[in-house]
Amino acid sequence: MATHRTHGDGSFELSQFRELGDECVFEAGVLVFHPENITLGRNVYVGHYAILKGYYKNELRVGDGTWIGQQCFFHAAGGLTIGCNVGIGPGVKIITSVHDEVGRGMPILHAPVTFAPVVIEDDADIGINATILPGVTIGRGALVGAGAVVNRDVPPYAIVAGIPAKILRERPL
Repeated sequence: MATHRTHGDGSFELSQFRELGDECVFEAGVLVFHPENITLGRNVYVGHYAILKGYYKNELRVGDGTWIGQQCFFHAAGGLTIGCNVGIGPGVKIITSVHDEVGRGMPILHAPVTFAPVVIEDDADIGINATILPGVTIGRGALVGAGAVVNRDVPPYAIVAGIPAKILRERPL
């Protein structure tokens, strides 16, 4: 008889979260994995069909007043911290792990995995369909342009865009 494993179907009860602030909104189709390792602050919005993928050994933390757009995918294997009043556009992907390069003798899929946290500080804004890669910190008030791929830290109040994301300028005072 064949056996299989699953991470579950993503259904959740509000009581399963590590912490859940008042006035959070979960739109239809949201999937949550390992809610016991997810903390959401007050007044967090999670858009339709978003996936919050907690992990058994790290946390996904979202601060008060943050808006998470439709069809976002957050994978918190390496740890993911999102500050307060952060806007995250539809389709944003945040990844906190990557397979190591071990040479051609092993399929990439079977290579060891390295975990690295992602931090998005307060008041930042992440544009539609941007991708944030492992180990990146997005500084306070920074703006990541639509479709950007962020593979290095973004200073506070910087505006970045492109693949890979590059600093275009600073936000005005």
